[in-house]
Amino acid sequence: MTVTASARRKARHYAMQALYQWQMAGASLNAIEAEFHADNDMSKTDVAYFRELFHGVAKNLDEIEGAYSQYLDRDVEELDPVSRALLRMSTYELKNRIDVPYKVVINEAVALAKKFGPTDAFKFINGILDKVAAKERSVEVKADKG
Repeated sequence: MTVTASARRKARHYAMQALYQWQMAGASLNAIEAEFHADNDMSKTDVAYFRELFHGVAKNLDEIEGAYSQYLDRDVEELDPVSRALLRMSTYELKNRIDVPYKVVINEAVALAKKFGPTDAFKFINGILDKVAAKERSVEVKADKG
């Protein structure tokens, strides 16, 4: 399958939902992933990317939370579950997927926050991820603002 922007967008959408479910239910990663494959048409989804985001966040949770929690005005656990899932997933991408431009990561997170998050969560997500990107992708951000 050729990876398209649409397939990546769907992968992020499902990964955010899977992370939300993992946070709320505490089920095993493999059980949640199997459920997503059973319940959703994954034919137009970058399944490898979905899997990487979902398992990568869980595997590197402390490192990921450490990268964005310093910019929060509250404890990580006080975040609404959608914002927490989006910050975790997007921070993972900023740290580990330098092939994806930082602006794409932020724009995708903002779009998902607008769709699934509480009112104005997208503004909060945008602000935090801008700070994470400035630190994790400093060369790219500086070149962009050049």
